[in-house]
Amino acid sequence: MGRAFEFRKARKMKRWSAMAKTFTRIGKDIVMAVKEGGPRPESNSRLRAVIQNAKAANMPKDNIERAIKRATDKSTENYKKVLFEGYAPHGIAVLVETATDNNNRTVANVRSYFNKCNGNLGSSGSVEFMFDHTCNFHIPTEGQDAEELELGFIDFGVEEVFVDEDGIFLYAPFESFGAIQKELEKRDIKILSSGFERIPTSTTTLSSEAVEEVEKLIEKLEKDDDVQSVYHTMVLTD
Repeated sequence: MGRAFEFRKARKMKRWSAMAKTFTRIGKDIVMAVKEGGPRPESNSRLRAVIQNAKAANMPKDNIERAIKRATDKSTENYKKVLFEGYAPHGIAVLVETATDNNNRTVANVRSYFNKCNGNLGSSGSVEFMFDHTCNFHIPTEGQDAEELELGFIDFGVEEVFVDEDGIFLYAPFESFGAIQKELEKRDIKILSSGFERIPTSTTTLSSEAVEEVEKLIEKLEKDDDVQSVYHTMVLTD
């Protein structure tokens, strides 16, 4: 198994945010997708992907429809994606993906979390190079053969395919997302969910005491409403 498999296994083992935070994140994704490509999923591939993710997270249909309707209102502000980079204690690199309608608020909050947890907020490009920006697709195992999928999707950018109890997962570079989504839909292969991740090119193992220090910063960041995802180079313990 490659780095993508190990990364996903570690992410599954960590403590996830509350369901309400998940719905907030998806709601922002819906707004950005609608603002970019319109409210009709059949003609907006990005919105189709977000709706699939919403269903995978058990987001109620009414919530999805309300988010789409709210996004079509001209008075609804769009969200801007802003990436923050820095270091947690013990030299752990941290990437923070945010979606905000108030950049000044988000900058102030993120900086305060780093300062309070003995970390340092860095400049653009300071740690992003330590992560590979990837896309992923989750499809059912029924009627699919992982080896055939890998061979069939190499030309569309897929670099890794693996199977676990949840289904089949395809990983590829960030820029391959559109081509893979289009080909899966063309072949009538159901997409359960899809998304983007930043996989560290190398990781650092810390003592349990040091891990706790880093996790204080990660938890503060993940609780912030403007934060969509947090990535780091620390190896998480069980």
